Amino acid sequence: MAVPVWFLTLPGVMTLDITGPAETLQLAGDAFSLRYIGPQESVPTSTGMTIGQLAPLPESLPVGSLLVVPGVADSSVAFDTPQAIAAQHWLMRLQPAIHARQITLVCICSGAILAARSGLLRGIHCTTHHEVIHRLKSAEPTAIIKENRIFVEDRGICTSAGITAGIDLALHLIHRLCGPQTALAVAREMVIWFRRSGDDPQLSPWLRYRNHLNPAIHRTQDLLIARPERDWSLEEIAGRVHVSARHLTRLFRQHLGISVRDYHEQLRLALARQRLQQGEGTEKAALAAGFSSSRQLRRALQRWQE
Repeated sequence: MAVPVWFLTLPGVMTLDITGPAETLQLAGDAFSLRYIGPQESVPTSTGMTIGQLAPLPESLPVGSLLVVPGVADSSVAFDTPQAIAAQHWLMRLQPAIHARQITLVCICSGAILAARSGLLRGIHCTTHHEVIHRLKSAEPTAIIKENRIFVEDRGICTSAGITAGIDLALHLIHRLCGPQTALAVAREMVIWFRRSGDDPQLSPWLRYRNHLNPAIHRTQDLLIARPERDWSLEEIAGRVHVSARHLTRLFRQHLGISVRDYHEQLRLALARQRLQQGEGTEKAALAAGFSSSRQLRRALQRWQE
């Protein structure tokens, strides 16, 4: 029997927050039955597209349902609309069934904020998009928020980071409910070669340390990203970007708060994780990422474990 999936659809919903997980689950074949519900029949999305023919909010959901709460374009105002308030009261009525794990709650991006306002995240390990973490904290101070995670699952409640993280969470649910082969087949169909796990950080080293304006650091990062597996020496890197090794070290500490070596190691770890998630063995993944052995990889993973 197909698992019923209910998408709570509000005005201003992030288009990819709803279509990303929906397409992912749909590709699992007949395993899921998708339904779209909301306080009003038709709503505009973040991209200006209109979603219509929404079913009204049901009095209850069948046991075993997945209830997906996508995020909205501007959670600072969109969750204060009459439609959002109506959805909040509806979620509050479902609280006993959710906490009894009769319904699996799946929050995408800022959808966790609406769940928090509905009293569903008290004492729950959860996450959301890194830019709205502060709003989630305000909505539910008792929530145990993981600030740099792709998704988190705790006691039948799943929350994810923003935008494409909803696809990762949907793949995780397919893996759990339908098995690893189905999840792998869906990932291949979607041309998602590197499935991220819930333990992966929201911001990879490729993005996390690029929020600066120093040209020498940018040149260094471009150089290392192009060949992270190479055994670069500090002197060679500095020569390539036309600064001294001492000055480059000082720039990284000043602007990024880490050393050149640490940045390079994080790139290698990201590459190794990708290969491990593809199914490669630890030794092969370690060597492909530039580590001398699987033992060296494990030590690096321990150093950067958050």
